[in-house]
Amino acid sequence: SWRLLPSDMPPWQTVYGWFAILRDSFVFEKISHALVMADREREGRQASPTAAIIDSQSVKTTESGGLSGFDAGKKVKGRKRHIVTDTLGLMLAVLVHSAAVQDRDGAPELLMVIRYRYPWLRHVFADAGYAGPKLRKALAGKGDWKLDIIRRTDNTTGFRVQPRRWVVERTFAWLGRCRRLAKDWERDTSSSAAWATIASIRLMTRRLATYCYVT
Repeated sequence: SWRLLPSDMPPWQTVYGWFAILRDSFVFEKISHALVMADREREGRQASPTAAIIDSQSVKTTESGGLSGFDAGKKVKGRKRHIVTDTLGLMLAVLVHSAAVQDRDGAPELLMVIRYRYPWLRHVFADAGYAGPKLRKALAGKGDWKLDIIRRTDNTTGFRVQPRRWVVERTFAWLGRCRRLAKDWERDTSSSAAWATIASIRLMTRRLATYCYVT
């Protein structure tokens, strides 16, 4: 896809080279972090969140190659985008791994990513895929985390909006508006995570720009 750049752009090797530099120096994450704090303050919240929601989304990969696996629950062969959002739906962090990795196994690494980025984060909401002692044991001694599992009730039939969990699902829908994320087109998972972060950055800059224009 890099070879399909508009003709008025530099050679694709130059464009990709700069993308790789920004990706590997974590510039996208730094921009996202600053925008999350600015957007939270715009909403009258504290800059650093204390509560978050975690979930994953399985997406198909392409012939580009790279890491891949099969998600038996979703019946998808590809990768998982594992994200944490605040209660407003702003993406705090993303980790991309094989779709074969269960949510409770991928969660510790993702939560460690944001442990120092958001030091006041204590309360994490999750679905039943994160339940059980395995995740709690993995998080023991790695921060003061309170994991709150939100389950569907036994008498629930059909679709029902679940408390808190709908926030992260809406964030996946927001990210899905970016056609680049329709599938995982990248060979490297670091590039996949970078494009998800870029999509989140675009969302927050538009929110902030609209607010500035109105006020």
